[in-house]
Amino acid sequence: MRQALQRAWLRRGALACALWPLSLLFGILASLRRAAYRVALLATERMPVPVVVVGNVVAGGAGKTPVVLALLEHLQARGLRAGVVSRGYGRGTRDCREVLAASSANDAGDEPLLIKHLAGVPVFVAPSRAQAARALLAAHPDTQLIVCDDGLQHYALARDVELCVFDGRGAGNGWLLPAGPLREPWPRPVDLVLHSGSPQGIEGFAVQRELAAFAVNAKGERIELAALRGQPVIAVAGIARPQAFFGMLEQRGLALALRLALPDHYDFDSWDSPAGAGCSLVCTEKDAVKLWPRHPGAWAVPLRVSMAPAFWQAFDRLLDAKLSSPHGSQTA
Repeated sequence: MRQALQRAWLRRGALACALWPLSLLFGILASLRRAAYRVALLATERMPVPVVVVGNVVAGGAGKTPVVLALLEHLQARGLRAGVVSRGYGRGTRDCREVLAASSANDAGDEPLLIKHLAGVPVFVAPSRAQAARALLAAHPDTQLIVCDDGLQHYALARDVELCVFDGRGAGNGWLLPAGPLREPWPRPVDLVLHSGSPQGIEGFAVQRELAAFAVNAKGERIELAALRGQPVIAVAGIARPQAFFGMLEQRGLALALRLALPDHYDFDSWDSPAGAGCSLVCTEKDAVKLWPRHPGAWAVPLRVSMAPAFWQAFDRLLDAKLSSPHGSQTA
């Protein structure tokens, strides 16, 4: 059913039209909720440091976490101390906690754990991102700004810079859930738009996405992807768009003997690798944080994203204005 919906969201066909009345109800409820924050019937909490939200308006993954990692790398290069907050989607806990290097994906969520491993910055998860931000600043008072991984619709946390990320699907058929993929109407005001795959009708800055030329395993050993060419390779991906990962592996010259597409945020707790002798198991970095405890020999291939200098100039102008002066409220 999930795959049927995702196909329906690309055009205004029979299934989408049948669900359209429900999308009207969804739109009314979303508008009422947004208005409640705007008139302060629901509370919006502002942090004492700037908050940058990286999110999207479509259901499913659009490549937000790689953008968060690129932002953190840029901020670290500027000498700025950033922290990250997230809800920790898919975790088995419901409390507010700091994500540590020794945390498990079940405790923290796969994406926050990946951010902790790759960026090394303070990361907190909580059902409320505002609660996570308070806890982060209490534990790390030298933090100069907070990056919120997802949360464009989490109006309880005031934000100073909003980045909206699209993949090749763009806004789909342009309808709200469940008739279309939109969580809220698009276009809507945001500070910067990023897109990959040249989606139709989406203006903004292009994101270039490509796999690294190497892979690593749980021991930190590294192998060039070129060394896997001509060998039987089994590719596994529990992400929003597994086929995109498989396609990028093939672009790197790998011949995939088996493609295993699993649901996004798949936990791998009961999963057994079909890789036999002489077969290499290749996965994404996001999957590796859950796969390695059971299959430490799996090769995780890093995903690299890059944006044009014009994006970084625009982002720095927005951020510097918030860092250098008291940042006023932004209505929901």
